[in-house]
Amino acid sequence: MLVWRRWIFPLFLLLVCAAIAAALVKLAFFPDRVDAAALNPGGEVTTPTVTVERGSIVDELSVDATIARDDDVIVRAQVEGTITAVAVASGQTVAAGQVLVTVKQTYPVKSIDIVAPEAGEITSFELVKGQPVSLGIEVAKLTPARYHLVGTVDPVLLYRLVGAPTDAEVTIQGGPAPFTCTGLAVQVGEDGSTSVACAVPTDQQVFAGLKATLAVQAGAADDALVIPTTAVRGGAGTGVVWVDAEGTPEERTIALGVTDGTQVQVTEGLVEGDTIRQFAPGSTAGDEPVCYDDGAGGQYCEDPGMSW
Repeated sequence: MLVWRRWIFPLFLLLVCAAIAAALVKLAFFPDRVDAAALNPGGEVTTPTVTVERGSIVDELSVDATIARDDDVIVRAQVEGTITAVAVASGQTVAAGQVLVTVKQTYPVKSIDIVAPEAGEITSFELVKGQPVSLGIEVAKLTPARYHLVGTVDPVLLYRLVGAPTDAEVTIQGGPAPFTCTGLAVQVGEDGSTSVACAVPTDQQVFAGLKATLAVQAGAADDALVIPTTAVRGGAGTGVVWVDAEGTPEERTIALGVTDGTQVQVTEGLVEGDTIRQFAPGSTAGDEPVCYDDGAGGQYCEDPGMSW
C-alpha cells in the first residue's frame, strides 16, 4: 500500500496532466485544417414570382360618413311691389307651397303670393308688412328637410371611383336597417380635400350629426385574370409588370380593370399561367418579411419594405 501511495499514484497523476497539456497545445497551435475546395456554398437568392390566375374580385370602398342637412335655400322675390301680408316668422317650419308673404305688385297692379319652394325651417326672415320689395331681393332663408351623407376619402382612391355607380349602401349604428342613398358624387374642396356625398331618401328618418358607414361598390369581375397590386407599377387603367421570360425579366405594359386594393384585374397584356415578378421595382412587400431559400435547408429574409 505504501508503494502505491508513494510511487504509482503520483506517476499516474503525472501522466494524466501530461496528456491534458498535450491536448491543449494541439488545439492552440495545430488546429484541424479543412480543405477550402470542399467548401462549396449552395445558397441562392431568388426573386419571388407569382402566376397569373383566374378569380373573382370586388372593388368595394367603405367610407366613414356623417349625416348633414342640405345647404340652405334662398327664397327671392320675383316681383316688385309692397308687402301687404306676412304669414310666417323666423324659426317656423313650413310645408312646400306654403305662403310666406303677399306682395302687391306695382305694375300691373295685383296681389302675388311668394311661397316656400319646399318643406323646411325658416332660419332667416326679416320682412314686415308695408315694406317695399324689389325684384331679386332675399325674402327668406330656408333650411330644407333634406339630408345627405358626406365622407372624406383619400385622393388616391378617386381613381377607383371613376365610373362607380351613383348608389351606395348606408349603415347607421343603432339606426334603421341599411338603406340606399342616391346621387353619389365626388367633391373636391378648394383646399384640395376630397369627399363623396349622396342624398338620403326622404322617407328615411335621420338626424344631422349621426355617424354612418357608406359602402360603395365601385366594380366587380368574375372569372377574371388577377394579379397582386404589388406586381404592378401604375394602376389607373394601365400599368407595367415584369414577366419572367426564361429567367430574364421582360417589362410589359398591361391594361387594368377592377381592383380591391390587394389584387387587380388584368384585361390585356397577360394570359393565364404567365409568371411575373411579385414585387415591381420600387414597390413595397408589405408588413411581412420576404424570405428566400438559402440552398442549405434554411431561409434568408429581408426586412419589409425592401424591393428588388
